[in-house]
Amino acid sequence: MTPEAADSLRRSAAHVVVDDVSLPVLGEAETHHVFRVLRVADGDTVSVTDGRGGWRLCTAIGGAVEPTGEVQQEVPPSDPLTIGFAVPKSDRPEWIVQKLTELGVDRIVVLHADRSVVRWDAQRGEKHLAKLRRTALEAVQQCRRVFVPEVDGPYDAIDVLPRAVAAEPGGRKVAQGDDFMVIGPEGGWSERELAVAGDRVSLGPNVLRVETAALVAAVQRYSHPE
Repeated sequence: MTPEAADSLRRSAAHVVVDDVSLPVLGEAETHHVFRVLRVADGDTVSVTDGRGGWRLCTAIGGAVEPTGEVQQEVPPSDPLTIGFAVPKSDRPEWIVQKLTELGVDRIVVLHADRSVVRWDAQRGEKHLAKLRRTALEAVQQCRRVFVPEVDGPYDAIDVLPRAVAAEPGGRKVAQGDDFMVIGPEGGWSERELAVAGDRVSLGPNVLRVETAALVAAVQRYSHPE
């Protein structure tokens, strides 16, 4: 994205994910948020995106949006970043997804590890994933992204680790090619999990919470762009 395009998105009074940017229509919830919560007024600029890289600028008119700019299509990153994490307690999964979305992570994977305290069965998993996807969508709108990250899982960590890099004290530094990094549970990875991990990376000298480690992993990876 060009600096000019990024600046126009930052300056919009609201940013909304819609089904089709060629004919943008706001749903009931989006209309309420834009015109009641954000108090966007007629004449204000509203940006819309399909969450797949397409976006355009519109003008707010009578509780709706009227396209005023050409449809733009951004190219997905050539080195998409995936961050996985073992499910922590409470509402911390939503916080992790929100912040990873704001940082620009492309895919977020929820895991069950050997030492996980929190585990979601099939029914709970669907409910929690739906909530996490809404969280990602809301974060996209807040931070003016034009790509909605994929959020999926929960997967057994033992099945994911061979294709990933595990965050573990004593590992090497995060490098340019570390495009799939996973964070273990509060009790750490088990020996059998570490034995199958593609590699290990250290996120620093201190013991980090799951949510802190997920953000540190993303930030360190983005400090080594392709």
